[in-house]
Amino acid sequence: QVQLVESGGNLVQAGGSLRLSCAASRSIFSFNAMGWYRQYPGKQRDFLARINNGGSTTYADSVKGRFTISRDNAKNTVYLQMNNLKPEDTAVYYCNAELIYWGQGTRVTVSS
Repeated sequence: QVQLVESGGNLVQAGGSLRLSCAASRSIFSFNAMGWYRQYPGKQRDFLARINNGGSTTYADSVKGRFTISRDNAKNTVYLQMNNLKPEDTAVYYCNAELIYWGQGTRVTVSS
């Protein structure tokens, strides 16, 4: 069992940047795949990015080149650096471990 807590969501203007953090209650070393999803109101969660223990990353086309996922196993934390934000990035962002454990989400609002 592990608890995941996201933070870093905020209101930002279009073109701005945010860094989201996902802090785990215990070591994440045992979790090969850590990822980020987002959810629009009334919609299912959409995949954004995934990183494995070897550092290999995968991104959704919608964020490729703008978002960067990273992990710091020593700090039990996964990050999502988001640059050049667009109004359509407005959503609740969730991190997960192996698609089994999920955080409570952090809200990102991008104003035009």
